[in-house]
Amino acid sequence: MTKNLLSVQDLTLDEINYILRLSGKFKEFRNRGSSTKLKGKTIGLIFGSPSTRTRISFAVGIHEMGGYPLFLDMNTLQLKRGETIKDTANVLNRYIDMLVIRAKSHETIKEFARHSKIPVINAQTSLEHPCQILSDLFTIKEHFKRLNGLKLAFVGDGNNNVTHSLLLGSSSMGIDISVACPRDYRPKRHILELSEKNAKENRSRILITNNVEEAVKDADVVYNDTFISAGHKSEREKRLKDFKKYRVNSSIMGLAKKQAIYMHNLPNLHIEVSDDVFYGKQSIVWQQAENRLHVQKAIMLFLSSR
Repeated sequence: MTKNLLSVQDLTLDEINYILRLSGKFKEFRNRGSSTKLKGKTIGLIFGSPSTRTRISFAVGIHEMGGYPLFLDMNTLQLKRGETIKDTANVLNRYIDMLVIRAKSHETIKEFARHSKIPVINAQTSLEHPCQILSDLFTIKEHFKRLNGLKLAFVGDGNNNVTHSLLLGSSSMGIDISVACPRDYRPKRHILELSEKNAKENRSRILITNNVEEAVKDADVVYNDTFISAGHKSEREKRLKDFKKYRVNSSIMGLAKKQAIYMHNLPNLHIEVSDDVFYGKQSIVWQQAENRLHVQKAIMLFLSSR
């Protein structure tokens, strides 16, 4: 059976740990020479929305591993004219070796996976962003040398793809996670239920609160994301008001542990975090961004060997 990565939940604890170890090897290896792990393979990349880190890290990673990144524009595929995902997938099965997709709807990714005989990777949907969170886990472990027993505090929109995948990833790895968000922006119930099940199995704790101080107190990691993504532009003024108390600044960072780190998946719209935190000594956002490359390589190698 073809192995896909549509959700962090698709991976076992051992598989996540394997990807993290492999990411470390790719990071160490990069400056010593090229890899041929994807030699002769063509990887299709479909991006239905703008992307910088995900798109570039996958393309560079494929190139550095000896493969060929084939960019496929949703607007120039026959999907635009009404061809079904099933028919498109049946064609792509015969041309390429793996498919990386960024789409607004999570159902689009799932439909591709249902009809694909090649691995399908979720490069972001409105529900989840598994590649980002696997990279975040790698970055946190790289910094603290462990994951189990740490506390991560997410401040902002609890009902977005990054928060959902952080909940699933953290609870799978024994990280305590607290989410500070307005009451109307809580995580989706089914994501929370899956995360709570993971947390019970891995002896971690989950807290969802509208109190920033409660969430950030004694955190090892403080993480946030934009309040206003491309799909929220019409709600800009409302969201600016709703998230006014959820902007991370030095006072909020001061509630975390002294050696806490600040993380942001980018892009930073300079609304959700103050510049003194984002560019400050506790910020590891550039290390976090760089690690996308190494982790994407590990994900692709892991899936291509299944």
